[in-house]
Amino acid sequence: MNTSESLADLVAAEDVLLFVNAAITATGQREFRSGDSGAMDQQLSLDFLHTYVRVNYRRVYAASLALDINDHNAARIVLALLESAGEASADERRVEGRLIAARLAMLPPQRVYRLFGAVRRAGINNRRTRAIMRDWLAARPDLGHDAVKYRSGVKTAARHVHLRCPPGAEPLPEVGAFLFRPGKLPRYAHPLLDAWRRAHYEQGAVAELPFTVAEGFAARHGMKRAVFLERAAPRMTRLERLRTQEQRAVEGLGPDADLAVMPLTRLALYVLALPFEQRVARRAELTGALRTAARRAAGGHAGSWGRVHAVLDDSFSSSGSGQKRRRPLAVALACHYLLEALAAPCAYRGLWTSGRDDALLVRPWGPTPLGMRILDALEPGPGGGEPDGSGDGEQDGPVGAGPGGTEPGGTEPDGPRSTAPDRLVIVSDGWDNAPAGLAGEVLRVWRQRLDPGRRTAVVHLNPVYDAGGFDVRRLTTGVPTAGIRDAEDLPALVEIARFAEGRTGTAELYAYLDRRVARFTGEGDGS
Repeated sequence: MNTSESLADLVAAEDVLLFVNAAITATGQREFRSGDSGAMDQQLSLDFLHTYVRVNYRRVYAASLALDINDHNAARIVLALLESAGEASADERRVEGRLIAARLAMLPPQRVYRLFGAVRRAGINNRRTRAIMRDWLAARPDLGHDAVKYRSGVKTAARHVHLRCPPGAEPLPEVGAFLFRPGKLPRYAHPLLDAWRRAHYEQGAVAELPFTVAEGFAARHGMKRAVFLERAAPRMTRLERLRTQEQRAVEGLGPDADLAVMPLTRLALYVLALPFEQRVARRAELTGALRTAARRAAGGHAGSWGRVHAVLDDSFSSSGSGQKRRRPLAVALACHYLLEALAAPCAYRGLWTSGRDDALLVRPWGPTPLGMRILDALEPGPGGGEPDGSGDGEQDGPVGAGPGGTEPGGTEPDGPRSTAPDRLVIVSDGWDNAPAGLAGEVLRVWRQRLDPGRRTAVVHLNPVYDAGGFDVRRLTTGVPTAGIRDAEDLPALVEIARFAEGRTGTAELYAYLDRRVARFTGEGDGS
């Protein structure tokens, strides 16, 4: 391969990874450093990236639906693919159709209905689009439930695809009457449709409705909030139950949240929302729940990563924005427990940028001395470089590194303290400022002079999208950086981040994407 072809491959791989990072982290919302115009900046940045990648790398653009991108960007990709179907070949449209169907099945229904509304506003009404929408509606477990909970969305979708409700296809005729001829039927056979009718004048029917619908009727009837929540609890979804329980716990109304079912990142957000007093009082419960969720997220990768050191950002910028409150810190906390589960037994060491030694009591505070913490992680001398008196409270068991980073009351298992880790994972927004630029220089010297054989695998995971750079902020060119939104995606993101090192070409990247697509659409095992 000549130099120009190699350069073209490198540019293509960088473009693809840049888009994947944006699709994972960017949600069109403000970030900590983005200011008042941050949301608009993100939207404009995403508009450019989506158009650029769709036009130049349509195959990759569609394949992104099989990756761990967020729902916001998945919906944008689906809309763009449907809107530009004329630009694709027949084979590409077949693959895209399977990817779209598989992704729609994963999206929350409210987001799909919003997407269908955007499809209608964009005037996309070809036969393929209508078939995709009809298939998704036909797969819904209870269209009557959707008609009550997402009434305008179902109505818009039914109009757009000309959904017919023939006699004998219950409950479709009633759904049609409910949506387009309200008040014409004296009662409905479908229990939810009839509960909605009765809830207008009967308080007892309110508890039979989906939670978000019932809230409006409860306010209309003047029901007390506590009574309403108790009656509505059996019909809440898992996330609705979590939201109400989190609010009650934060308000001091009792620790009644079901921690066992919370996903890891969501659980970390819940823990960070609690006052310090509650975290200390519930230390054993919260730590046990975090470790259980981390083991569940690690799955078959548990214990397979060898000796792992982590540098975790709890600086003031990890407080996030008003729209993403404490999200960066929650990702770091969740990664802390997940990396412990992924590491070999007793072979994990976590270092917080603030110097705290109690993971459960972290809070957004201070500058971001990433360079100093990376030095501690790569070449820890006696004492590990932790400042005196930086602890936050009592120890957190094996996960909470003690002063100097060892497990409380013990030593690191694999030899002397100077032993380098098998993996170094940095979870930070990349704004190294104490002193500025030290992290990148430390990593450059380490990679070029001290570890040219790459015995230590280094990866930077960034939970914050930089709209101005069309990417997540990087520490240095020699270390791969991947965007991250949920800690549960960490193993897959570390895998795709290796393509950013420049040691693999586009052929390997495309082969990886093809395997993910095959596994996602059920056409292969993805191996």
